[in-house]
Amino acid sequence: MRIVGLHHVQLLTPPGGEAVARAFYSGVLGMAEVVKPPVLAARGGCWFRGGGWEVHLSPVDGFVPATKAHPGVLIEDLDDLAETLRAAGHPVEWDPHFPGHRRLYSADGHGNRLEFLERLRG
Repeated sequence: MRIVGLHHVQLLTPPGGEAVARAFYSGVLGMAEVVKPPVLAARGGCWFRGGGWEVHLSPVDGFVPATKAHPGVLIEDLDDLAETLRAAGHPVEWDPHFPGHRRLYSADGHGNRLEFLERLRG
């Protein structure tokens, strides 16, 4: 057995939260929406792909955002992303405590935590 890569990360949304997810993942992050297979589309939610990662948003009754668990996404030009997030009204929390990287935390439109990292050069 050998792990060959990450296919996707699944995050939760409240039922009917697809428009908010689309506004963040497509609108703010610029990810392309992936058409779900019909059997899975019937369950609601939406999928997005871009930059070598995929995120699947699934609705759940009693939704509570993931405020500690999170995907860690490698980024080029973290400062540009920080400006884009702020301009769209999303929080930006810088954290200098990850060796070899600059990083920040933010949240999607449903409050799910996201970590964005940029490798330090040199």
